[in-house]
Amino acid sequence: MGLNSYSFRVRYAETDQMGVVYHGNYAQYLEMGRVEWLRALGVTYKSMEDGGIMLPVISLHIDYKKSALYDDLLTVETQLKSKPLVKIEFDYKVFNEEGYLLATAYTVLAFMDKKTGRPIKCPDYILERLED
Repeated sequence: MGLNSYSFRVRYAETDQMGVVYHGNYAQYLEMGRVEWLRALGVTYKSMEDGGIMLPVISLHIDYKKSALYDDLLTVETQLKSKPLVKIEFDYKVFNEEGYLLATAYTVLAFMDKKTGRPIKCPDYILERLED
């Protein structure tokens, strides 16, 4: 399934006193990659929420390989793991500009009805775009 890459620079506020990216910031980096993966598919979180669909993270796992540093240009590669049903799963790789693998990760998110808070099936418009 489609791979999307998103690049950005590490900001000073994302690092500790030693200039190393705080480990908790990687969850935000993964979200940035996931949001851009969906955008490349022609779907935005805003449009889903406006349509009554929420997409909360229900599982997150990160393996750290090497530290990211202040002002590094990072690239998050985001790939859909399998065809979504009620859950959608993504795999990630985070690289620095030298091409070193800094982290691998995966997330699981659930499609939920905004009003009821109950799980729902992946919307047809997303499944249709995945088949194109």
